[in-house]
Amino acid sequence: MSRPPQDSLHTAAFVTPAGADWLASASASPRGVQALWAQSPTAAVTLPCGTAFDVISMDALFGRQVVSRLWSDGPGTGPVAAQAGRVMLFAVPGAAQRLPALLGWEEWGAAAPPLLCYGRGDAVTVPPLFPPDPGPPPPGAAEHAAPESAARESTARESAPAPSPRWLVAPDVRAPWLPGPEVLLWACVRAARATGDNLGGTAVTSAPAMFPG
Repeated sequence: MSRPPQDSLHTAAFVTPAGADWLASASASPRGVQALWAQSPTAAVTLPCGTAFDVISMDALFGRQVVSRLWSDGPGTGPVAAQAGRVMLFAVPGAAQRLPALLGWEEWGAAAPPLLCYGRGDAVTVPPLFPPDPGPPPPGAAEHAAPESAARESTARESAPAPSPRWLVAPDVRAPWLPGPEVLLWACVRAARATGDNLGGTAVTSAPAMFPG
């Protein structure tokens, strides 16, 4: 398995061929997945968890805080995706089973938003290898780009489609480093503590500081 990402200080914006090989290895038919991507690299694919990776899905705001904590004070992350208002962290197989139990022992664990943990027997839809091309703007869009009334802007925002699934940290090697449940626990507890401190919380976690911060 590759080194922790902090060792290389590099994150990929797009899935590389080696990263695609790793994702496809989670499937019972890797060649079928590769054939689908070769025909349509902007297609989202559903892959099983529990062999190549588990996935921990978090509320978008909390998930970004966890990712930020991992990169600023911890070892970094493995692949990370954003989808349907949530952040999906790819973790070592088995993390989906252990992390909830570890959080249950933590005083600050209850302060973390509910996590969705996908392990053996589950499947997740991963973003495409490349983001879809939005295409050119419709004719005359530039002439009508001036803002209209606040009410119309609000209505447009409410009716806008949800952002497409995308990679925040795309897999770029055949064996990416993945965080284990203890590392994720550390980051979740510290993100929850930071949120609680901002709200005036006074509880103290019993978790040992495995990394600075």
